[in-house]
Parts: sequence; C-alpha cells; structure tokens
Amino acid sequence: MNATFKRPSSHDVTGDPQGTQSHRPAIGLSSDSRLRDLVQSLDMMVNELHLIAEADQAENEAASACTNKLERAKQIYRNRRRREQVFGDAALFGEPAWDIMLDLYVAAAEDKRVAVTSACIGSAVPATTALRWIKILEDRNLIEREVDEVDARRIFVRLSTTGFELMEEYLSE
Repeated sequence: MNATFKRPSSHDVTGDPQGTQSHRPAIGLSSDSRLRDLVQSLDMMVNELHLIAEADQAENEAASACTNKLERAKQIYRNRRRREQVFGDAALFGEPAWDIMLDLYVAAAEDKRVAVTSACIGSAVPATTALRWIKILEDRNLIEREVDEVDARRIFVRLSTTGFELMEEYLSE
C-alpha cells in the first residue's frame, strides 16, 4: 500500500490565512483527528512504560531485600564463628540449632543442597550433638530431610517452608 502524503503548505489551508485550522491529508482524516489519535497512542505507551517501570522497581526491591537477608544471615554466621575464635571456646556460646538454620537459609538462598554431614560441621559442635539438633528441628517442622537420588547413602537437609518463612521474618528489617 503506497499512500503518499504531501506536506501541507500555506495554500493547503482551507479558509484560514493564519494556518491554524486543520489540514486535510489525502486519507481523509483531519490533522486534529490524527493528532488526537497520536496523543492517545502516546498516552497509552507512557502508561505501559510506567507499569513496566513499577514492576521492575518492585522486582529490584524484592531482589535487594532477598540479597540483604542473605547477607545478614551470612554476617550473623561469620560473627558467631569470630566470637568463638576470639573467646576460644565454641561451647561457651553454642547454639547448634541456630547455626544449622542459618547454614540452611544461606544454602536455600544460593540454591545449594546441604548434606547432613555438612550441616553437622556447620553447627560447630560434635556430630552426635548436631544430629540430635537436626532431629529436633525436623520434629518441629523447621527442616526436612531428603534422600539423594544419585547416592541413597547420602541424606540432604533443607529448611521446610515453615522454617524458611520464619528465617525470612527474622532476617527482615
């Protein structure tokens, strides 16, 4: 479809020496009508861009909040290990359940799996103590065990939905 539009000149204006009335393009729409359509289209585009910007901002804020919670959990865990180093006695400030929960939260946020043996090591207590705490956390529906599909001898632990939600609440500002 080859429609040719010629640029209106001062002679194309019907009865308006000032050139303020609408021109009549070849397709039969007045310039005012075309302008209104264009303004309406631009308005719709601007509204769409605002919606996209708002969605992007909400997504960025959510990602930032998630990162902040993750960084907060990591910092809490590092501070706990540092405290043990400074005071020289891990048993003095021991909270193996909390260490396990922090470790599992960080793993979940980083989309990593944690084997039971790793959770025991992360709790900074003897394995038997850590296993006892894992059982307690599991009984309270804060963590879940899952068998490794590749190696049935290995068991992973992760935060349950409840455990994750509670950690998110705790780590929120």
